[in-house]
Amino acid sequence: MKPEEAKRDHYRRMAKRAGYVSRAAFKILEMHRKYGIFKKGQRVLDLGASPGGWSQVASKLIGDEGEVYSVDLRPIKFEADNVKYLRMNILNEEPHISGFDVVISDLAPNVSGVWEHDQYMQITLANRALEIAEKVLKRGGTFVCKLFDGEGVNDIVRRARSEFSFVKLTKPNASRKESSELYLICKNYLKGPE
Repeated sequence: MKPEEAKRDHYRRMAKRAGYVSRAAFKILEMHRKYGIFKKGQRVLDLGASPGGWSQVASKLIGDEGEVYSVDLRPIKFEADNVKYLRMNILNEEPHISGFDVVISDLAPNVSGVWEHDQYMQITLANRALEIAEKVLKRGGTFVCKLFDGEGVNDIVRRARSEFSFVKLTKPNASRKESSELYLICKNYLKGPE
């Protein structure tokens, strides 16, 4: 986004006024209102957390009795007592923590401008996020992740449907209209420990 476009971006201005570190906060807030992602006291794993918009929202919604583990190679830009930052490359490292109620992933590739490559990289990241969720989620847990519409989306949706009782694709209003991003909402993980 060009600097002059950023100044005109409605959600960016709203995020600044509300004290959120990124406009992405409004995407997860909208999905939470519609699908009930977070509850007080939950343990949340946020993959690709930087700059921290999703972790910031999760931190507030789960309250002081909950915990957010924010995973990224780049640090998050806020602090809260119930948020722990883990510097990690999820493509070749595993978070050695489990027992999460929610796994969220706003992971995105460094966009090259070559659509086929960027979309392939996004599906790779989404599949990796789902693989991690399968290892760390408790039974009944929730998984939310970003996708770029295109090849591979039907495959990941099919895979999710075999593991969660509720699976839905959505595009929040806070997503830019020209963006191909979609979000996969998966609730009630059918496997994992109770």
